[in-house]
Amino acid sequence: MPTPPDIRSAIFDGPGRPLRIEPAARPTLQPGEALVRVSLCTVCGSDLHTFAGRRKEKTPSVLGHEPVGVVLEVCGELRDVSGEPVRVGDRVVWAVAVSCGECFFCTHGLPQKCASLFKYGHEAISPQCGPVGGLSTHCHLLKGTAIVKVPDGLPDEVAAPAGCATATVAAALRVGGIVANPDRKVGGSTHRPGGRGSPSIVVFGLGMLGLTACAWAESLGLTVIACDMSDSRLSQSTRFGARHLAKPDALAELVKSLTDGRGADVALELSGSPDASRAAVEVLRVGGTAVWVGAVFPTEPVSVSPETIIRRWLTITGVHNYAPQDLASAIHFLAANYTRFPFAELVSKSFPLAEVNEAFRFADAERPVRVAVACE
Repeated sequence: MPTPPDIRSAIFDGPGRPLRIEPAARPTLQPGEALVRVSLCTVCGSDLHTFAGRRKEKTPSVLGHEPVGVVLEVCGELRDVSGEPVRVGDRVVWAVAVSCGECFFCTHGLPQKCASLFKYGHEAISPQCGPVGGLSTHCHLLKGTAIVKVPDGLPDEVAAPAGCATATVAAALRVGGIVANPDRKVGGSTHRPGGRGSPSIVVFGLGMLGLTACAWAESLGLTVIACDMSDSRLSQSTRFGARHLAKPDALAELVKSLTDGRGADVALELSGSPDASRAAVEVLRVGGTAVWVGAVFPTEPVSVSPETIIRRWLTITGVHNYAPQDLASAIHFLAANYTRFPFAELVSKSFPLAEVNEAFRFADAERPVRVAVACE
């Protein structure tokens, strides 16, 4: 009988209070569940918002929803998103949301909006299960969790954000009509990839999601137009496929000049700014699509003109959470492109679990794209 693992978790008790490292009992797995030894967890912007009190979560809890780890134990039959068995020793990432598979939303193409949705890194500690957040030495994967195996060679610091940032970008590009059909010519273009007249996308906000979106869109041959208020973020985006850069006040003219006056095919709003949400609609061509992703916290309302939407055949859609296939797409994209784009460099510093509070302080003060917590 193997020695029970020594499980330790960083407990979040509420804003303004330091995380405390506490031991946790080894969970008794039920059929369809697994226990994963967490190798590394990156700290997402929403973790920082929760820690600072800008958004509310249940307490006490274990934060962290961008982990990667190795399967330590499996109970019963467990399969990944591709249908392959999940076995002890597999390196995996898993979806932030657990779905029941049976409710109205699960059976109507929106498992990420399951009526009984459970989210890793967002739930209160419960005696019914082990740690369910990434800032822990181990994570208890519940039945209904979408799991994707991580290919050999893909670094932990590149794979970890797939569970939130990269998969969210996959969902945004999918609903924007890009990822599901990578050979599709958005807007009917037959021009060379990335050249004038090729499908165009505007990316608002150049944090982790925005840089990932730039790289993904460029890899598919789109003309990538990056927009941010930060000179350093704009400069950084050129290493992730952005070929055209603009601050908000210069964006409209740049888009017109690159699209023969038509406007962009797709606009992704990833910053959460109401002004950017509004601009994402304004820069579209007739028949274009705006995907709003960034505003996962209360903001002021954004006004749109119904007549404009109608006459210009515009689509506005939102993305929150993502479907299992988006996580699989995220890992596939990262595995194919992590040597082409410097994703590993986006994790500027790694802290041991014992120094998790220093990790949060550093992230809040320095505002890097990502920091990591090594949980082993």
